[in-house]
Amino acid sequence: MSTPQRVTLAEIAAEAGVSLATMSKVLNGRPDVSPATRARLEEHLARHDYTRRSQTPRSEFVELVFHELEPSWSMEVIEGVEDIAHAAGLSVVLTVSGDRHSPSADWIDGVLRRRPVGVVLVFSDIADRYREKLRSRGIPFVIVDPAGDPSPDVPSVGSANWAGGLMATRHLIELGHRRIAAISGPQDMMCSLARVDGYRSAMNAAGLPIDPAFVRFGDFHPGGGEAHARELLALPDPPTAIFAGSDLQALGVIAAGSAAGLRVPDDLSVVGYDDIALARWLSPQLTTVHQPLRRMGEEATRLALRLADGATPETLRMDLATHLVVRGSTAPHPS
Repeated sequence: MSTPQRVTLAEIAAEAGVSLATMSKVLNGRPDVSPATRARLEEHLARHDYTRRSQTPRSEFVELVFHELEPSWSMEVIEGVEDIAHAAGLSVVLTVSGDRHSPSADWIDGVLRRRPVGVVLVFSDIADRYREKLRSRGIPFVIVDPAGDPSPDVPSVGSANWAGGLMATRHLIELGHRRIAAISGPQDMMCSLARVDGYRSAMNAAGLPIDPAFVRFGDFHPGGGEAHARELLALPDPPTAIFAGSDLQALGVIAAGSAAGLRVPDDLSVVGYDDIALARWLSPQLTTVHQPLRRMGEEATRLALRLADGATPETLRMDLATHLVVRGSTAPHPS
């Protein structure tokens, strides 16, 4: 049985009624093509499932893309990506683009021109049209996913968010706390919901009621943690313990407790999430859920490089284990 002949770029250009030079400009991310023409040619490329097989030597770098750089958190991922890239003789190019859901349109045009060996994206997902453009140019990409739930066909490395929320809350329950609040991240992010689901599961399993006012969605930053904690601690029957969906939010919770005249952990127990370096330098040191951010960067880069070499991985999704690190910010509830 004969194998169907692969369509050529010249044939696609002829079908679309444009010159080969114009088609080449689109493939190379050149800006001097009208948006309408670019969109039409992208449709032709997608319809033929065209993947560029470049004969030129590949670039010498991996591109790492964030929507924001939060030093205490981002550096863990950056160092993981750099370790694997440098071991492969590659450099790392760092880009900041878009919002927490996806990089911007400007970035996709630029990356097509830069043609990295692979791309590691720290986003919830990546838009379908961007995936198709990267795939048609033969640029492999992997999402580092502490913050979302990418589509099943998107290569990604995440962590066990539900288990993290569960173990954080169980720890507080075992210390005798019954009025436990949770302040997670944005409600439109899967990791925020998963951590709250873990909290709910632990509370339900222990037969403890969940006051709707005790479940809050913030922004993963100190200001949001402080604002929500201030409201919680002002309630007639406030929580004696708070599970914060990030260590940065936990900083805000501790600040709100201090402003209310409460001591951590004597009057208020606090658990964070991430285990950033700062957690060990607080006084008291922060009890937190360790999320393997550095290893997530390492595994995502390994996967991107395997894809660049033409390998077919057994699975496109990898979830790394989390674990609780008990330090000084939690204590038994005074009976």
